[in-house]
Amino acid sequence: MTQYAALAWRGSGGSAVEILLITSRETRRWVIPKGWPIKGLKPHQAAAREAWEEAGVEGRLGARKIGSYDYEKRLSAGQLQPVRVEVYPLQVLLTHQEWPEAHQRERLWTSATDAASRVEEPGLKRLLAAFPGRIL
Repeated sequence: MTQYAALAWRGSGGSAVEILLITSRETRRWVIPKGWPIKGLKPHQAAAREAWEEAGVEGRLGARKIGSYDYEKRLSAGQLQPVRVEVYPLQVLLTHQEWPEAHQRERLWTSATDAASRVEEPGLKRLLAAFPGRIL
């Protein structure tokens, strides 16, 4: 199974790059916005939709994935489902104060190094730690 995620970031031109993390709804772990395919949307467009719904951000979206990582999603019945997450870059240009899941999640802007230390998935840690070098 595949999900699509947005690696939302801001800053450039001499300022440090910051990464946006959000909390998951159930476990409150730090993650990036991600979700299942959406009928009628290309993978990068689905990632942008998740960024809006889960984090309240919009911006310049990259159509080419910057990497992927694997994790095990706990389904409602309790079983674990292996999931591959394809990650697309999203340069945040607009941050909303209200968004669909605003009352279910927290947002955190932080450095790539700190973001990598806060997430649990090893593949996502590597992707976050390497990200600033990919855009500068």
